[in-house]
Formats: sequence, C-alpha cells, structure tokens
Amino acid sequence: MKNIITSLLFAIVILSCQSNENTFTKQKDFTFITDSLNINNQLKNHKLAGFSLTVFENYKIVYSNQFGVKSFKTNEKLDENTAFSTASISKPVTALLCHILAEKGFINLDEPIEKYLKRWSLPKSEYTTNVKPTWKHFMNHTAGTTQHGFADFYEGDTIPSIKQSLLGQIPRYDKEIDFLFEPGTSWQYSGGGYVIIQMALEDTLNKPIAELAKEYIFEPLQMNNTTMKQPNEKGFLKNVALVHNKNGEVIRTGLPITPQVAPSGMWSTTNDLAKFAIEIQNALRNNSNSIISNKIAKEITKTTALKNAVGGWSYGWQKTFGFNNYDWFMCNGSNTGVGGDVHATMTNGNGYVFLANGDKPNRFPVINQTRQKLQKLMNWNIQIKENEIQKIPVQLKNKLIGTYDDFLFQQPKLHVEIVEEGNKLIVKSPYFDFIMGKGSEIVYLKNGYFKIIDYPNLLNFDFNDKKITKVTLYRDNISAEIPIKQKK
Repeated sequence: MKNIITSLLFAIVILSCQSNENTFTKQKDFTFITDSLNINNQLKNHKLAGFSLTVFENYKIVYSNQFGVKSFKTNEKLDENTAFSTASISKPVTALLCHILAEKGFINLDEPIEKYLKRWSLPKSEYTTNVKPTWKHFMNHTAGTTQHGFADFYEGDTIPSIKQSLLGQIPRYDKEIDFLFEPGTSWQYSGGGYVIIQMALEDTLNKPIAELAKEYIFEPLQMNNTTMKQPNEKGFLKNVALVHNKNGEVIRTGLPITPQVAPSGMWSTTNDLAKFAIEIQNALRNNSNSIISNKIAKEITKTTALKNAVGGWSYGWQKTFGFNNYDWFMCNGSNTGVGGDVHATMTNGNGYVFLANGDKPNRFPVINQTRQKLQKLMNWNIQIKENEIQKIPVQLKNKLIGTYDDFLFQQPKLHVEIVEEGNKLIVKSPYFDFIMGKGSEIVYLKNGYFKIIDYPNLLNFDFNDKKITKVTLYRDNISAEIPIKQKK
C-alpha cells in the first residue's frame, strides 16, 4: 500500500481559524459553499495553517474565501491578496509566455531550442543525433530530459545559478541534466526541461523571466498579487503565506527561494490564478479575451501527449481527468510546505483554484475533500445523450470485468479494476479514489468506443476469445496503443 500511495503522490505531482469573506461573494449568494465545505474544522483537524479558495462559473469569479493564517507564528489572517508559492503552477504560465512571445515573432517554438541558448549548451546525447528538441518538446515534457523537481533555498543559503542547476551542481542531483529517449517518442516529467526554457528566454530577450511574465501576462491581466520575483529580490510581494512542515512549524524563514523560476518559482493568489484560467477560457470561445488569442488558447490546452503521460498532457497543463464528462485543463503545484491546484473546464467557463500553506499530509486531505464536495455542490455535468449509448452485450461485459495493470494513467505499481455494480460497469483506480473518492462508470458508445465518465480519453479495446489484449486511447486527434496485462 505504501508503494501505491508513493507512486500516486509522485504522479499527481498530477484548517480553527476565522474566514475572511471578500467582495466576490457579494455578487451572488454562494454562502452555501462556506457552510457545506466546513473548511475551518478541516484546518484544525489536519494542522493546516491556511487555505485559499476561488470558484468561477460561466466565466466569472462567483466565490472567493480565505481560511486560516499566513503563519502559525504570528496568527495573522490570510486575505484575498495573500500570495502563496505556487510551485509547478508556474509551468503553464511559462508555456503561455512562450506562445505569446512566439506570436509576436521573438521566438519560433518549432525550432531547436539550442539555437537560443548562450550561457550553456545542451549535452551531447545519442538520443538527439537525429531529432533536435524544440521548445514544444520541453513544454509538454516529451524532450526526454532528466531532473524532475528541485529543493528550495532560503535566505542565508548560497543560491545557485540556473546554469549550475542544469549542470547538476545542486541538491538532489550530482550530474548534468541529460536525455533519456529521443525527443517526441515518449513522455517524462522534467522540471529541468523548463529551466532550459527559462535560460533560452532570458538569453534571447535579455530580460529575467520575472520581467517578461510581468510585462506580457501579469500586468495586462491585472494579476496584481502575482510575481516570478523571489523573496531575496527587490520588488517581491509583501503579503505572503509562509510555508509550513507537516508538524505545523514554519520552515526556516518561511519564504522559499527558487532560482528555477520557470518550472516552480511563481507566487500568486487564487483570485489571480482564476483570472488567468478565465482568460484562457474566454480565448477558447474567442470572446472577452484581452491578451490571449484564440489560436494560442487552443494550442496550449490541446492534448499533445498520451502514452505514459498520466492520462494526457498539453503545454504546461495536465489533461488527466474528465470530471462529470467535462474536458478539463488543470495543474497541480507541490513544493515543500505549500501547494495547490488549478482546475478549469474547456467549455462553459467553470472551475476552481486552491492554495494551501502546509505540507502534503496536511493539505492533501483538505484539498481532496474540498474538490469532491465542490464537484457535487456546483453540479457541473455534461450528460451523454441516451441515443449515443448502447447496452454492453453480456459476452463483452464478461471480457471487460477484471483487474489490470494501470492502462488509464500508465503508472507502474498501480492497477485498474472493472467491476459490475447493479446494472453498471464501474472502473476503479487509486487515481479515482484519491482525486474523487469513488469509481467512475464506463459506458459503451454506439460508435464502438468506450467512455469513462470522469476520464477524458475515448477507449477502443481489442479482445481475443476470453479477455482484453490492448486498448487504444483517443483524444484531440492523437492516439496511443497500450498493451493490457490482466492480473490473476
């Protein structure tokens, strides 16, 4: 069980305190959210310092509330302008920045990134002899680079440069970043790949990434409480939440310094991140978008990797789940002592953002319970039409029932189980249990494909006389064949 939970937490990398209501809640009565979530008790039960939540519906913020404190040392209350370290939520912001700069003609995302690097060169590798990795390979984690994530630094530490980071002269690594496979042939999460993007941007535009993000994203969207500057830099935010360990203690100064800014160095609020998500949603419908074009919005949210990609990945955004039959773009951020999520629907302008200043054991239970309750409270559902579904023949149903190696998210050590409950087939997975607290129904479509209600990809199974032999996943005009191994 410990191995399963460890794998799950790795891959997902896809509260008694007074709350602070703000002006968004006055636009419409959403007090039922506060009453239903009961977050103050969750804070207390899980020794979580603070929790910020913003909900948006129909392209507008409809609810925003902050619970708890910036620091257990001071007991100063969170407010709507309190920024948190957002960890990997930095990545979709970096990816958007690249697309905006490309649209303006500063860079070409289909070109090899090595031509934009000046301070350092990509290491020589047999895997890049025939295919030179482009910006896009790094943005959707198909470049094949190593270096998953990074340790934080604090005031008083010697802060490494990003060149030292890429050379592996930092905690957790003892050698230069390298390649594991030919770019574009597989998927491997790589924070180091985003450090390469950061260096290429800064070398080409001659500005720190923090200044580029401010100029092209934060200021135009009036994300006034968001920055990529670090706590040791002039201009860093003053109203911030401090990071805490699992015992509820502030970690050192409480202000982690992250030189690897592009993958994990942004600070923001749930309201600002909601603005960011809504801008993308508006751009997807080409209505009320101010800085993101319809073309860019479609590009950064389309699924570009399926196999081994935890259900699906785009440029910076995860495309892992399909809650209530919606298509979602999402991102999970997790640094030591802080983290959160952004979840947004591709249509109808719905979603939510969480940020919490506690470690995984403290914040995960609160985030998961809040997510599961919100999905029910907000009632965002897309029903599959009855005329699109056919009854699963008994013989076919019997072939589907069983326990298999994880073919949905392709995570080692995890499994998927298909069981019959009543007159329905239910898919059970540690992922579904962890994120939704339940299994999800699988239905048989009249076009011959299968659809799992809370999973975004269509499935086409191949069978022999007795069992499933493989599945092909389909989404956004790409597909991936996954061999299926049934457990005895």
